[in-house]
Amino acid sequence: MLLEIPEILNKQQVADMRAALLQAEWVDGKVTAGHQSAQAKNNRQLPEDSKAARQCGDTILRALPRSGLFMSAALPQRVFPPLFNRYEGGEHFNNHVDNAIRRLPTGGQIRTDLSCTLFLSEPDEYDGGELLIDDTYGAHKVKLPAGSLVLYPSTSLHRVTPVTRGARISSFFWIQSLVRDDGQRTLLFDLDMSINRLRGELGEHEAIVAQTGVYHNLLRRWSEP
Repeated sequence: MLLEIPEILNKQQVADMRAALLQAEWVDGKVTAGHQSAQAKNNRQLPEDSKAARQCGDTILRALPRSGLFMSAALPQRVFPPLFNRYEGGEHFNNHVDNAIRRLPTGGQIRTDLSCTLFLSEPDEYDGGELLIDDTYGAHKVKLPAGSLVLYPSTSLHRVTPVTRGARISSFFWIQSLVRDDGQRTLLFDLDMSINRLRGELGEHEAIVAQTGVYHNLLRRWSEP
């Protein structure tokens, strides 16, 4: 499932984050790339341990649970601390698949079920820089307003086209979901959205209570706490 989620951050949060990031020191983006990704990656990135990265990452981590759409789609168990990258002057990221396992800065590991890109530049601030994500239906082009996020399976082949004007600044991170299988997560998300729509139209109808029971029984069956 590929899902665009609007307004994870509000305009003030984006502005504050941009101000902090623009004053920070950026390094070669290959510092966090695996062997395959390093061959394809051409951008800049904030060091994981930089003050700006930690502060901005904390803002994002606090914002995510406030989005019901994000929580329903991702069913997050663990979230990798957000990283930040910057593309300009023709920088790009060729075709790659994200590493299946990431080592956490605090120790331990996380399985990457879902990948996230949170846009921090407005679309009219730069040319190029589209995130292209492949699935069985072809390539999907993503270029969202600042503060919005795209969520997609980490198994997806994806790339960022060259930025030919301006700068594309974004955050990216990974999620280990309670439900590992993308097909199962998608069914649960669709069911949850259907229940919410019906509840808005009918209130707490007994059929909605029954559907909610089905949702939780499926989650109980498929989750890996």
